[in-house]
Amino acid sequence: MLDIAKLARRIPGISQHFKQEVTASYQRLEQAQEILQQTYDKEAELIEKYEKWRDRLIFSAAIPIEPLNTRINLTPPPYSHSVFATDGSQIAPSHHEIAYCYLINVGRVMLHYGQNLHPLLDSLPEVYYRPEDLYISKQWGIRTEEWMGYRRSVLEAEILADMACRWVNPPGAHQEPNLAMVDGSLIYWFLDGLSNEARDYILPPILTAWEQLHESRIPMMGYLSASRSVESMNFLRLHTCPFDTPNCVVNCGDSDEKNLPCQIIEPLRDATLWGQFLEPGQRGPLWRSSQRILELYGEAQQIYFCYVNVGSEIARIEIPAWVVEDKPLLEQALGIMLGQVSKGYGYPIALSESHNQAVIRGGDRVRFFALLEQQMIRAGLQNVGTSYKEARKRGSIA
Repeated sequence: MLDIAKLARRIPGISQHFKQEVTASYQRLEQAQEILQQTYDKEAELIEKYEKWRDRLIFSAAIPIEPLNTRINLTPPPYSHSVFATDGSQIAPSHHEIAYCYLINVGRVMLHYGQNLHPLLDSLPEVYYRPEDLYISKQWGIRTEEWMGYRRSVLEAEILADMACRWVNPPGAHQEPNLAMVDGSLIYWFLDGLSNEARDYILPPILTAWEQLHESRIPMMGYLSASRSVESMNFLRLHTCPFDTPNCVVNCGDSDEKNLPCQIIEPLRDATLWGQFLEPGQRGPLWRSSQRILELYGEAQQIYFCYVNVGSEIARIEIPAWVVEDKPLLEQALGIMLGQVSKGYGYPIALSESHNQAVIRGGDRVRFFALLEQQMIRAGLQNVGTSYKEARKRGSIA
């Protein structure tokens, strides 16, 4: 039990710390605004410098493909359109439960506007209990709980592509404007730390699902709320570098990495900076991500992003290259996204509904293991039950 009386004595110190951080953040923000305006006329020079010295930098910066002062008003969504979304949740395996297994539940949503059609809101559960599902990751030093999260990413992508392509591709069907959305980044950062064998189980199925969306001309995007990314801020670091050549290894190899000359505006985030320039309903310039993991993606699946003032926040929107190359399709997809945020009162309604469909509550967990217990008893298994530790935790006298 949390002792609120003892906790209350610690709160004043915390509030003072954050007050100081807010003051420092305002100062960094003013510096970042000045630096950004100074780079307007040096964009091409900085891009050339980054391409030449990127292998000698200790940070990864995104590359702008539009002028840094780009401000584009997004168009409203078309009257008739469809939106597809998936999100996942899981029950982690536990040796204290009836059986050592895990469950992944993927919520899927298909919403139609201006078409007089019923929506689809449901979830698809998958249970993993075979040894090859539970222990395959051990050979690469990956915990089962982590591997379960990676498998969830695969399922979300596959179910999204299957749902959207089945709807769009029936013979003779009239294709209305549409959009496939996922909650979070399209850049799977966690893959960077995995072995090649482990990646081969995760990334290829995801890219195959994306290619299905590409072939069906269904634009897709990742929506990041409260993004902590600093990719565009890192591009500004090139301008603040005091050396003629931005060779971090040579110039700053012996320096404290927390106090480098180019870090005067850290830890300011991209979304905070662009929030000073974008009006509601506007997007900023498009950027091409330079994350190393993207070398494993196909050319058409390279990830670009922009920041959009959706009214409630500055959201980071990620899109694959093939969508970026079709400007009308890109602007249409961004307009549909903005409509989803409006309908969801600050967050895309398709994503929030897919989350609600996927979420596993305490009662759902109890019913799952109760159903599993019944089936195991019917199969003739004996001594079926939880560990004494789990039983005592559930029946605490406190």
